[in-house]
Amino acid sequence: MAEMASGKGPLLDIRNLRIEATVHPPGEKPRDILIVDDVSLTLQKGRVMGLIGESGAGKSTIGLSALGYGRGGVRITGGQVLLNGRDILQGGTSGLRALRGKEVAYVAQSAAAAFNPSHRLMAQVVESAVHHGVANRAQAEQRAVALFKKLGLPDPENFGQRFPHQVSGGQLQRAMTAMALCAEPDLIVFDEPTTALDVTTQIDVLAAIKDAIRDTGVAALYITHDLAVVAQVSDDIMVLRHGRMVEFGETAQIIHAPREEYTRALVSVRSIVHEEKKPAPQPLLEVRGVTASYSGRMVKVLDGVSVKLSVGQTLAVVGESGSGKSTLARVVTGLLAPAQGEILFNGNTLPARLPDRTKDQLRELQMIYQMADVAMNPRHTVGKIIGRPLEFYFGMRGDEKKRRVQQLLDEIEMGAGYIDRYPAELSGGQKQRVCIARALAAKPKLIICDEVTSALDPLVADGILKLLLNLQKIEGVAYLYITHDLTTVKAIADSIAVMYQGKIVRYGTKTEVLTPPFDAYTDLLLASVPEMEIGWLESAISRRRMESAGN
Repeated sequence: MAEMASGKGPLLDIRNLRIEATVHPPGEKPRDILIVDDVSLTLQKGRVMGLIGESGAGKSTIGLSALGYGRGGVRITGGQVLLNGRDILQGGTSGLRALRGKEVAYVAQSAAAAFNPSHRLMAQVVESAVHHGVANRAQAEQRAVALFKKLGLPDPENFGQRFPHQVSGGQLQRAMTAMALCAEPDLIVFDEPTTALDVTTQIDVLAAIKDAIRDTGVAALYITHDLAVVAQVSDDIMVLRHGRMVEFGETAQIIHAPREEYTRALVSVRSIVHEEKKPAPQPLLEVRGVTASYSGRMVKVLDGVSVKLSVGQTLAVVGESGSGKSTLARVVTGLLAPAQGEILFNGNTLPARLPDRTKDQLRELQMIYQMADVAMNPRHTVGKIIGRPLEFYFGMRGDEKKRRVQQLLDEIEMGAGYIDRYPAELSGGQKQRVCIARALAAKPKLIICDEVTSALDPLVADGILKLLLNLQKIEGVAYLYITHDLTTVKAIADSIAVMYQGKIVRYGTKTEVLTPPFDAYTDLLLASVPEMEIGWLESAISRRRMESAGN
């Protein structure tokens, strides 16, 4: 990691960083674990370094160390963090307060959680600049408006007068970038800033971030688990695993000629080839002309939606946030009664409301949620979590239940050794596997998978997809797979329904839906999936502008 040819010292110089945390396993004494082990990096002003790796690799922990911060009991126990030539770890609390927001700023993954919902956006965007004396209120607001314009936010003169809930997720993420830039810092730490966004929104936010970095000359650490995304914004990439550096190099080298096996695995992830199956004459699930809205809302969230799904097959429902994907799942599960239309399951009409369904109807239709963390009781062991449906639906007790739980753990490739563990002792991928086992325990005919891999790292997500496909062969279960990830759709689907503003805009077999000519929205979705090539972002944005000008 040589310094630039200019001979100037680096803006950020992290030397032999060591970070530890104390964990408190249930029933055991607290113990210290190593989170980051002897990591060093240098970053010049005006350059962007991508930090990539799976969950627990230490990416965010290293990024936060640039602010001298350790979250959740995490402690920096060794090394130096030099910013503009001085070790910020030696400056004490007052020194850290003086640099945070002024010399170094942070852009979080969830802008919705980072903004105060009771204050207007402008007051929050200019706060750091005013607090640190970088500008007075009027100057800071003028700078904020210029940033709103630069970041492509609507009505930049008045955008700041809105509250956080009055703007979209993509707009809020750009507003957070404006907040970070307003005090004109030397360094910004971007922590998964587009992970929670749809691909169509992500491309706009990525372009806005890249333009802002280029125009302001700020340096950046860009943290992500998506190599295709980081390839669009970074000059260099550091690959991390288990708290250690695996590989470092210029972006082109990492993408096209990775040296390490783990990096090669990241580059080649999502190599699943799934040949679509032909639908059976009699569908397992049939949604007929369903229209639905939430109480107090006049707008139809679903508008005349009709789809079919056969036994042992996968229907992928794809579209941006707000398109109606998850609402369709709520209607199918009986959590939201439709205003019009009906749901047929096994040839019989399902009662519209969950409480009106029989025990068998409940058993045969299960759901796996996006966030495994909040889908499990943290006070229950894995054995108890998987065992609940065995008790409820089949009356299993004692050794019989334990044997079945162990069988299910074997099916999800975890083994009986996890039966007494708690959710806090599992990785993200292991938690999602437990949720899959819990759904399978009911012996369902249909499982609704609601964004089940979107919060996972690519390698972990790849493993979950392979597991789902393998279980489908063994159990013959059908999946209604809800996602905004077109790469996942290509890997797992037999048929696809593309949703936009509550309607199905394209529907058919995977081959039919992914073969041109496309409708405008499907074309936009497909063109917005990041590809593992440098310059893809500029080409995609250029194409979008040309199409807009043509219209």
